[in-house]
Amino acid sequence: MEGCRWTTAGTLLLASLVLSSRTARSEEDRDSLWDAWGSWSECSRTCGGGASYSLRRCLSSKTCEGRNIRYRTCSNVDCPPEAGDFRAQQCSAHNDVKYQGQFYEWLPVSNDLENPCSLKCQAKGTALVVELAPKVLDGTRCYTESLDMCISGLCQIVGCDHQLGSAVKEDNCGVCNGDGTTCRLVRGQYKSQLSANKLDDMVVAIPYGSRQIRLMLKGPDHLYLETKTLQGVKSENSLSSTGSFLVENSSISFQKLPDKEILRIPGPLTADFTIKIRYAGAADSSVQFIFYQPIVHRWRETDFFPCSASCGGGYQLTSAECFDLRSSRVVADQYCHYYPENIKPKPKLQECNLDPCPASDGYKQIMPYDLYHPLPRWESTPWTACSSSCGGGIQSRSVSCVEEDMQGHISPVEEWKCMYTPKMPVVQPCNIFDCPKWLAQEWSPCTVTCGQGLRYRVVLCIDHRGMHTGGCTPKTKPHIKEECIVPTPCYKPKEKLPVEAKLPWYKQAQELEEGAMVSEEPSFIPEAWSTCSVTCGVGSQVRLVKCQVLLSFSQSVADLPIDECEGPKPVSQRACYSGPCNGEATEYTPEESELLYGSLQEFDELYDWEYEGFTECSESCGGGVQEAVVTCLNKQTRETVDETLCVTSRRPPQLLKACSLDPCPPRWEIGKWSTCSLTCGVGLQTRDVFCSHLLSRETNETIVLADELCYTPKPSLVQACNRFDCPPSWYPTEWQECSQTCGSGVQKRDMLCKQHLVDGSLLELPETFCSTPRPVTQQVCKNEDCPSEWLLSDWTQCSVSCGEGTQSRNAICRKMLKTGHFVINSSLCPPLPFSSLTRPCALDTCTRHNRPVHKQSPHIMAIKKVYIQTRKQKKLHFVVGGYAYLLPKTSVNLRCPTRRFRKSMITWEKDDKRLISSAHITITPYGLIKINRLKPSDTGTYTCTAGPVQEHFVIKLIGSNKIIARQPASIREEETMRKPSLNEALRTEEKHVNRILFNGSKAEKRGHLVDPSRWYDYIVSRLIQYRGWPGENLASWEAQESTERNASSEEDQSREYSLPFTMITEQKRLDDIISNLSQQPEELKDVYTEQLVVQLAQEVFKSHLEHQESVIRASRKGLDTTSMEHPVHRHVSGFTSSLRTSSAEAFLPTSVDPVNGLRRPHRKPAILRKISAAQQLSASEVVTHLGQTVVLASGTLSVLLHCEAVGNPKPTISWAKNGEEVEYNERMLLQPDDSLQILEPVEADVGFYACNASNALGSDSVSIAVTLAGKPLIKASRATVINTESPAVTVDIGSTVKTIQRVNVTISCQVAGVPEAEVTWFKNKVKLSFAHHLHDGLLLIPNVSLSDQGLYSCKAANLRGEVTESSQLLVLEPPRPLPYLKDLTAVLSSAGTSAHSVLTSSSGTNMTISPGSSALIGCAVDGHPTPNITWLYSGKPLSLQHRLLAAGRILQILNVSDAPDGEFSCLAQNEAGLLTQKASLAIQEYQWSADKLMACSASCGHKGVQLPQLMCLLDGAEVNISYCKEKPKPALQPIACNRRDCPSRWMVTSWSPCTRSCGGGIQIRRVTCQRLTVKGNSVPMSNEACAQVSKRPVDTQNCNRQPCVEWVASSWGQCNGPCIGPRLAVQHRQVFCQTKDGISVSSDQCSSLPRPLSTQNCWTDLCGVHWRVSLWTVCTATCGNYGFQSRRVDCVHIRTNKPVMEHHCSWRPRPANWQRCNITPCENVECRDTTRYCEKVKQLKLCQLTQFKSRCCGTCGKA
Repeated sequence: MEGCRWTTAGTLLLASLVLSSRTARSEEDRDSLWDAWGSWSECSRTCGGGASYSLRRCLSSKTCEGRNIRYRTCSNVDCPPEAGDFRAQQCSAHNDVKYQGQFYEWLPVSNDLENPCSLKCQAKGTALVVELAPKVLDGTRCYTESLDMCISGLCQIVGCDHQLGSAVKEDNCGVCNGDGTTCRLVRGQYKSQLSANKLDDMVVAIPYGSRQIRLMLKGPDHLYLETKTLQGVKSENSLSSTGSFLVENSSISFQKLPDKEILRIPGPLTADFTIKIRYAGAADSSVQFIFYQPIVHRWRETDFFPCSASCGGGYQLTSAECFDLRSSRVVADQYCHYYPENIKPKPKLQECNLDPCPASDGYKQIMPYDLYHPLPRWESTPWTACSSSCGGGIQSRSVSCVEEDMQGHISPVEEWKCMYTPKMPVVQPCNIFDCPKWLAQEWSPCTVTCGQGLRYRVVLCIDHRGMHTGGCTPKTKPHIKEECIVPTPCYKPKEKLPVEAKLPWYKQAQELEEGAMVSEEPSFIPEAWSTCSVTCGVGSQVRLVKCQVLLSFSQSVADLPIDECEGPKPVSQRACYSGPCNGEATEYTPEESELLYGSLQEFDELYDWEYEGFTECSESCGGGVQEAVVTCLNKQTRETVDETLCVTSRRPPQLLKACSLDPCPPRWEIGKWSTCSLTCGVGLQTRDVFCSHLLSRETNETIVLADELCYTPKPSLVQACNRFDCPPSWYPTEWQECSQTCGSGVQKRDMLCKQHLVDGSLLELPETFCSTPRPVTQQVCKNEDCPSEWLLSDWTQCSVSCGEGTQSRNAICRKMLKTGHFVINSSLCPPLPFSSLTRPCALDTCTRHNRPVHKQSPHIMAIKKVYIQTRKQKKLHFVVGGYAYLLPKTSVNLRCPTRRFRKSMITWEKDDKRLISSAHITITPYGLIKINRLKPSDTGTYTCTAGPVQEHFVIKLIGSNKIIARQPASIREEETMRKPSLNEALRTEEKHVNRILFNGSKAEKRGHLVDPSRWYDYIVSRLIQYRGWPGENLASWEAQESTERNASSEEDQSREYSLPFTMITEQKRLDDIISNLSQQPEELKDVYTEQLVVQLAQEVFKSHLEHQESVIRASRKGLDTTSMEHPVHRHVSGFTSSLRTSSAEAFLPTSVDPVNGLRRPHRKPAILRKISAAQQLSASEVVTHLGQTVVLASGTLSVLLHCEAVGNPKPTISWAKNGEEVEYNERMLLQPDDSLQILEPVEADVGFYACNASNALGSDSVSIAVTLAGKPLIKASRATVINTESPAVTVDIGSTVKTIQRVNVTISCQVAGVPEAEVTWFKNKVKLSFAHHLHDGLLLIPNVSLSDQGLYSCKAANLRGEVTESSQLLVLEPPRPLPYLKDLTAVLSSAGTSAHSVLTSSSGTNMTISPGSSALIGCAVDGHPTPNITWLYSGKPLSLQHRLLAAGRILQILNVSDAPDGEFSCLAQNEAGLLTQKASLAIQEYQWSADKLMACSASCGHKGVQLPQLMCLLDGAEVNISYCKEKPKPALQPIACNRRDCPSRWMVTSWSPCTRSCGGGIQIRRVTCQRLTVKGNSVPMSNEACAQVSKRPVDTQNCNRQPCVEWVASSWGQCNGPCIGPRLAVQHRQVFCQTKDGISVSSDQCSSLPRPLSTQNCWTDLCGVHWRVSLWTVCTATCGNYGFQSRRVDCVHIRTNKPVMEHHCSWRPRPANWQRCNITPCENVECRDTTRYCEKVKQLKLCQLTQFKSRCCGTCGKA
């Protein structure tokens, strides 16, 4: 079959990928011969919109119709800002590829109309544009402002839904596929209106989120922008040039043309934009604008409200709420009603909680809403009064959702329950008729017949019905009089002012505007005036005044009694003027005028309240309030009087008004000053100052701005503080360089006593002025360890006296630690070449002698012996050739005696490695090496080489990790070396050698020894194990060593000559034993070994005794034993063998030898240790030797404890139990051989028994344990050990140890028990790990410090039980001085600066103080435990007045005059030691000194004087003058100085007063040249004499240049301001500052002058108003809870009773116009309705139900 054909070229790999991801084919795919589509590929981009593809294959051999690849968009999320442009990233990928041999930085070329999907890039900084790729990556945008993307090099359409091929677009509101209802089109035009005082104006405000904004300005003016973000940040853009800008992240395009400007913003805006215009020319400009504004308030459907019933079936509703998209919060519904496009969703209703209610009580607790339970309903209060009496106002009411229960009780419920019906409106328009308007009548004739006069007219207030009424705005009232000129000339003198009309005529013009209207409140209604009673002159008019009320329900007027009306009754009679009689002007008499005025004005009281201006605004910006000032005035004199003269009840209410409404400019916010940086000597304080802007005074929200935005000078951030001299204190200099560059060095510094003065200078003072302790002047440097280095000695002399020889020198590898200690270890340094230690040397040629022909070779005189050390010794001497088994810490001298070889040429090796001299191993030039205190690393084979011959010497240790030690692989410090018991080591070694002896190779069995050293180790181990040491046993030498460490050197020397030290045998003897053993059969080898070792022991001991006798004889003969061949023999002393049959005394029974008559040497006691077990002689008798454990059984009747001791003189034996002397009795017996026998032992006999042997030279003691049934037993002590000197201390457990630091403490826990007990150590009840120094019941605490204090417990446990003993370790620290004392600082701060203080010191501290003052002496010491302090004066206890502070550490001397001489000392003492510190007080008074003179007050003339400089001195040194303030100052006599003629100089007089106080004047003064003589006379000189010295001063200057200004006030305005009281209003005038020439200037220039008032209270009849109320209407119900009634409330004029605007009465509370009524239970006496909804009940045909039948009895009865 032929392969499938692909419509596009693909690879096999791509095909395989597609085949592997096939999905199931659909029916359509099978019909069209295509396989199913494959899975989608990965997106070409991770953000910003990419492309993904899917493939399919053709299943037919024919061509398939359609495409085999499809695409879709992906990753449609915005990229982060730092990601950059996708096309730019593709261009930048070519930056590192050369183009035409050169590198370029490529920038993208976008919006290519011909081929938008090719990658065209431009080289930065050039015009070079290159197509770097034929197509961009999939997902690249075709154009920058489009969603279309390039796929496979072709531009594909992408809709706003990010779908390929989609034609969906955003609507004008930016909503994808939207219907345009979320925004509205705003279109308008602005025309500029030029004004002299306005430089700019606002065109339009465009809110956040607006789109497609376009503005075009035509004219000479300019546009500019102001923005405000949602966070309140404001900015401005001047739009000064054409271009594209980014303002608040919104792209702006601006064109500036000669005659117009065009602004385009695509949007959406990210801030509120305000477009403003700045005037630039005389011609007008116009701006046309259009944009789409988002509807930010939208309806949002709520969730369902809670169910109306909890069970049995209820309902629940949804509602709609108005949501603000900008603030993301719910707002009032009227915001959404503002947009007609917003249609409120209808509520949805659904049933809920349909489960039946529990039937426990027989009925449903919550009934559903049905006919028996009326639905909740909306209920409203009556409408409020209209906000405006005319011209259209609004009135409001509250609407709530209420529910009525079965009993008729109404209660408020949630509003959602009423949402099934529309909510009643809460606001409605009212009084939409036009307001009354002023109507002016014709002018009257002129008031004069000649010259200048006045004319009047009547101005009426006409309402919308054409009726004359009140309520017109007084400000707009046309004037009722004006000047008029009659052309007829007058023949009498001209009057200055126009002739005012007589009062009746003026009053008439005023009264015609007044009218009265009947209202629902009782008020006086005057009728029209009658005609004047006369036809000319002054007459009278009358009228009828009634008290009437408007009945609203009948709209009829009813007359009421006069006393029902409130307020003053209008006048019913007045004067009238009918013109002059006989055509002549009439002059009035004072009586007539009084009559006329009195009838026109109402009588007022003399004193009344008035508003006298306002207080200052509470805020300078951002909106504040001003309160009117109320004062009591005399209305005739207009003077302020006492408030008690005015009627309190008539005091006008508080009147507030807004002020300073301009937004606050940025201002400085100032924080608090910080604490002062210094306590004296001028410190600094800082504070935070930042520029802030108050956004809202209500929320007090502010933002921080840049400092440049605050225009006032920035307040200072720093100020000086604590400006006074500091007390003297120590000032250190810089630390000097360290004395060493590494290791332990010291660095020093100087410490100076200085005083920091207030002027910033430092005054250096003597050290005694600084009362505080002198700080340290030397410290240890913080260096690192020094590198290791070789220290080389000087070269030795040449090895020959003539000819060629050699020179050598020694080398030591040394490393200096940072602690100052040295580490000497040759392994730390690199190996030294041999040539650096040895060099050839040449002397004069030797004189030749005849020598024998045959030259003999060198010879080493070696000694083949084996040495076994048994007791501790300081130093041993050996000769090469043998073996030595030695104890640790023994010093060794090893000699290599040679013949025929120069000793300086001998070389030494250890284990085949060259030995180099060091601090531990010293190689001398005489063939001798010295090993200092053996340690495990010293074991090995030492080889002495003398030319061609060599000899060896093997050193092995007893008592290290194995009984016979070899050099370990890694060596630790010897202090941390563990020491297991010797018995254990012997057993380990025995097993090892037995393997060699009895399981060895055939060669070994034939006698060919592979390693004879191993055989020697085995024989020596068996010999030691059998022989035993002269002490308790082999395992006890460690304890003995510890004891010897604590003993004195004298004791060591005495023991050296009285105790045996070393066993010696021939090396050949050991070889014979080993050869004999190797030939024995296997089964007999163990027996033969024992026999041969016993035989060897006998030989060794016999040899020792023979040697000892020879030493005694040699000493008797006076022989010098130091000349013996083997130096080691002089250290071998007496030795006691266990081979003796009876006791030690069998050999030496007395101090005199019985055979030779020799006197034995004196020696200290030594108790013989027996290693045999206790002997059970019978079932009831136990005999044992010391060093064993006796276990008491139930049948034991007798225990015999043997104790054998040797010594000269013979030792005395005594016994002790548990540290206390044994009391002998009939059961506790001391036998003749000093044994202790216990008869019939009991439990009380259990313990440690010690045998003490003593003579005049010393004592020895060994213990034996007696325990019951094998239970562990611990040897305990109850002693208290105090150590203050020794470097090491050893105690038994149970003791209390008090020791100083850095001491090695060993606690011994000797345990007995069968079976053997296991020992565990604890510290403070916490188990100690094996890392601590634990072995054989010993606990070593090295280098004790305070952290080692505590309770150490030893627990011994075996199968029979356990026991614990404890020791308390207390670390002592002797008293030591401290550099400072904290308590002294605290006491000084509380005592004030008058107290002097000083610290004691070991050498004594001196302080100088004045008599009578107080002194504080501090004893700065420390120690553990805290030292007790005792104060002494002159070595005796204190007797003068004093106080002890701070637990005795501070001594306060109340009056230092009590201690004129002597030394104070503090004695600090504790268990570790004592310390004495001293201080001395020197009493010297402060005194004034006037020795120094100040500078002369004049350089010449007759007045020059010098005053002595007053200084305060103490001990001849100057101190602060405050110390002398209590001393009387000496009289200061001035001394004449510089009395000589002065040179000529200019003399000037004072300036004359300025010729003008403002506007620029001049001042003058006299200038003369004079010379002052020594007598004080002033001699005139010529001007030339002074001109040579200095320039002539000016004699004229300008002054008072500021312009002359004054406050100017306009005339008072009309008294038509807001009413603030009865007939009381406010009038205003303008007050401004101007120059005398009439030029207005800033008010600041007049600030120094008193400013006239710009507001004052005034009297006006317009404010003679009050609230008038009508009668209550009939109650809407006769009973129940639903009745209410209303009445009319109007603001009416007191005199005319006509209603006026309500704001005139706002200074009094408004009476209520609605109330409940007839709230009484209804009685079924008569059939009547008790609810207002009965008509609906009738319509719904619910009358047959009993519930509604009774409620609507009247209506249902009619039905």
